[in-house]
Amino acid sequence: MKIRLPLLALALGMSSPLVHAQMLQPGLWELTTSNMQVDGKPLPDMAFMLGQLKNLPPEQRAMMEGVLAKQGVTVGGNGVRSCLTPEQVATNDIPLQDPKSGCTQKITDRTGNVWKFQFSCPKAQGSGQATFLSDRELTCRH
Repeated sequence: MKIRLPLLALALGMSSPLVHAQMLQPGLWELTTSNMQVDGKPLPDMAFMLGQLKNLPPEQRAMMEGVLAKQGVTVGGNGVRSCLTPEQVATNDIPLQDPKSGCTQKITDRTGNVWKFQFSCPKAQGSGQATFLSDRELTCRH
């Protein structure tokens, strides 16, 4: 799976971007995904999922956007947006997944601009690697 984060972040529990105070800047980030798979089966890309959200009846869409907004996430551009505060970046308290999802992530190695990690969710687990292209962009492979 390859994830490019031109302005970062959230992950609706679907990805595990990793962050560190010295690697990322606080501010508005946008998460986009492509080539996602779970158990070897391809998942729809972010554009498809956003299209599905836009096609919901107004009441359901408002409800979904409200749930995301409570987590500091908005839908826009080519992905979902989340604002990272300086405090969140400094303490690695990054809301990249729904706290109710049951998912956890652990950084297993940090070498230069490459971080290796493991993640575990109730129905999926695995490992991956995040490569920091700058303090505003990273690519993840799971």
